[in-house]
Amino acid sequence: MVLCTASPENGELIAKSLIEEHLAACVNISSVNSCYLWEGKLNLENEALLIIKTEQTRIEKLISKIRELHSYELPEIIVLPIIDGYQPYLDWISQSVDSSR
Repeated sequence: MVLCTASPENGELIAKSLIEEHLAACVNISSVNSCYLWEGKLNLENEALLIIKTEQTRIEKLISKIRELHSYELPEIIVLPIIDGYQPYLDWISQSVDSSR
């Protein structure tokens, strides 16, 4: 699973591209307020939080695609392991990101 924040418009573009290219099975997009320091300035921004479901084998290409499409100079891309879950759903993720398609 990958977490990524982006502008709301850019988040939708990234999500659609990841699904169309079979790099992700599902991308949840939620609105969040992010508070952070950037170049010494305090920022409070409305962003889209992308929760991206994929497999470890697709991570490298997925990160590359996010970096290609992302509008931020330094995009947040954090990879978290899926330790366990409902097996039929995990199987669906595997089938959805099958690179042999």
